[in-house]
Amino acid sequence: MAVLIGGTVVDGLTVSPWSARFSGRVIALLAAVAVLLTVAFVLVPGVIAGWGSDRGIGDEGELRSALRVAFVGYWGSGVGEFSPALGDVVDYWFRYHVVKALIAVVLFGVLVVPAAGLWDAFARDSALGRWRRGVLGAAGVGVTVFALVALVAVMANVQGAVAPYASVLPMLVDGGVDPELAGALDQVSRGLADSGGASPALEVMISDFSRYHSAMAVIAGVAAMVFGVLSVVLWKRRVGMASVERRVLGSFGVVAVGLAVVFLVVAVANTTTVADPVPALRALFDGGW
Repeated sequence: MAVLIGGTVVDGLTVSPWSARFSGRVIALLAAVAVLLTVAFVLVPGVIAGWGSDRGIGDEGELRSALRVAFVGYWGSGVGEFSPALGDVVDYWFRYHVVKALIAVVLFGVLVVPAAGLWDAFARDSALGRWRRGVLGAAGVGVTVFALVALVAVMANVQGAVAPYASVLPMLVDGGVDPELAGALDQVSRGLADSGGASPALEVMISDFSRYHSAMAVIAGVAAMVFGVLSVVLWKRRVGMASVERRVLGSFGVVAVGLAVVFLVVAVANTTTVADPVPALRALFDGGW
């Protein structure tokens, strides 16, 4: 039996405006784009970041090696300004995070659209059978989670781009180190333990580490506000809707509140680190190698 809904005729189904726009072909296209963007997120940033490298950095192994050699020379110089070798490493890491952030933004946008369509179809298409509604719900959950992961990737990579030097520091202490690097790291640890003063190189490190956490405090704070406002909007929109739609919007409202709380906790934790960055930085160097 043909049914006319919102100007759309569909055999045997009650179709919402969102559902009418999302044919199987459109959803398949968006899924393919999302897969390509996910692959690009892993493979492309290192390649593009390497184009601007003067020392041929092209992957994580080369980055780690270049960083450790450059850091030993920079630390031994006793000056605050980056050496050309360390500057090249930091610039590479900045480009790397910028490219990752841009890809993640596009991926998030690609995922939000079908997620909205799937949940709208789940809530409104009352003539669907239980099995098809289950498929829609499962797909909606999967795409929504994937979109949230993309959002977190945007946040993390913006943070890394804001403070690339602090972002790359864990590579110094990750895994075994040679005696020369171990000596430099030991000097860093002793400098952080000495409250009487810091070398110019250590001051630069502390400053960038503080900037790194300041960035996440701002990013997470904004995210907390956005999800808090979203939760209020969703709860208000529940008024006057059908029971299924109310349950869907109510569930998203609860999730939005939960995310707002999580991001608020992250913002507060990072703000605390900004207020006193030395203990967290010292923990990185004391416990990482």
